[in-house]
Amino acid sequence: MTLQYFLIQVFNGLVNGAFYALLSLGLAVIFGMLRIVNFAHGALYMLGAFTAFALGQLFGLGFWPSLIIAPLLVGLIGMIIERGLLSRLYGLEPSYNLLLTFGLTLLTQDLVKQVMLSRFAVSSAPYTPPAELSGVVNLGFTMFPKYRLFVIVLALLVCLITWFVIEKTRVGAIIRASTENPTVTRAFGIDVSKWVTGVFAVGVGLAGLAGVLAAPIYSVEPYMGAELIITTFAVVVIGGMGSILGSVVTGFAVGVLAAIGSALYPPIANTLVFILMAVVLLIRPSGLFGLPEGAR
Repeated sequence: MTLQYFLIQVFNGLVNGAFYALLSLGLAVIFGMLRIVNFAHGALYMLGAFTAFALGQLFGLGFWPSLIIAPLLVGLIGMIIERGLLSRLYGLEPSYNLLLTFGLTLLTQDLVKQVMLSRFAVSSAPYTPPAELSGVVNLGFTMFPKYRLFVIVLALLVCLITWFVIEKTRVGAIIRASTENPTVTRAFGIDVSKWVTGVFAVGVGLAGLAGVLAAPIYSVEPYMGAELIITTFAVVVIGGMGSILGSVVTGFAVGVLAAIGSALYPPIANTLVFILMAVVLLIRPSGLFGLPEGAR
């Protein structure tokens, strides 16, 4: 492998890593406060892509307004899911939440499939990036698509802002307090239930944002999140359940590692992340950046 080819694979891996980072960040935010494994995260990622596509087809909205509106709409759907469904299962066995979100995944996928077939007469559809992001950029060692470079930069920026808000601001302090000791937090007059709903909305909104960014690269189709979410769960486990920093760092790292692995030995590309997960769990069960359950 030449240095040029290696660098090309690193940047290709950073593109995939951007989606892993955004999705795993959303999962980590949700799990960190609600202790819920949101199996519907992949379907909400797909819903973000579909919403952007539908906004363009029905209302003529381009990429830039859809980049803002679609994640907000997905976040609103997340609020409805949390208030109307998930909140009724708090205090029960985690398997109930898992079964509910799995059922929501199947429902969302089938609903989008039927809408695409009946309303748009397609089972999958391309989504064109804006003209200003078309073309390529000279990185010195290769010509790299401008849109993919934009995805890397925006995903990294969103991840850093999310980390800063949760770790360094008063909002983050309230979120952490609501997670660690909700009874005391309520005693200070803070409505924990509203913060829970807001955090869930932000988590699924990040999935919606990832979906909009992915649409021009992978096209829009009902099952686009099914395979990606499995790898994303592995990323969350490797980074540490509920760890914001772990999700971001591990997301980008896994993307790069998978790209390099597929270049060196293609048959191992799809299993490399799970091998890494197994090794990490054997050495450090709480993940690379996670804390033991008793220390949370």
